[in-house]
Amino acid sequence: MDPLIIEATLDSPAVMFNASTNHFIISGESRPENAGKFYAPVIDWIIKLEAMAYWRKQEMQDDSTLLFVFKLDYFNSTAAKYILDILLIIKKLSAKGYKTRVEWYYDKRGDDILDAGNEFSKMIDMKFDIIAN
Repeated sequence: MDPLIIEATLDSPAVMFNASTNHFIISGESRPENAGKFYAPVIDWIIKLEAMAYWRKQEMQDDSTLLFVFKLDYFNSTAAKYILDILLIIKKLSAKGYKTRVEWYYDKRGDDILDAGNEFSKMIDMKFDIIAN
């Protein structure tokens, strides 16, 4: 599975998803003009990840943890909907028996991202590792 690399812009986050390393990172600001268009390939890629994870688990006896890292400085309400969609897919992977971990980073000088991480964690009923930068 090819990595998904999207460079950050002034209004959209960097995305670095690598199935070979099981590290999936979204970082920066997320306020794209068309959030649906930006996040569609990200969500599609994660959905395809499940097939690869299944193959690894069944055929290669590889049960490595899938690490999802969110290092967002800011996101608007439209982006929040897509972030929630991504987190729901991660929750689905976890419910299907794949080892998953979410690391949610926030700037210790502000509470908005911290509060959002705690809220998302409650909404999907999944524990996050909440980490101060």
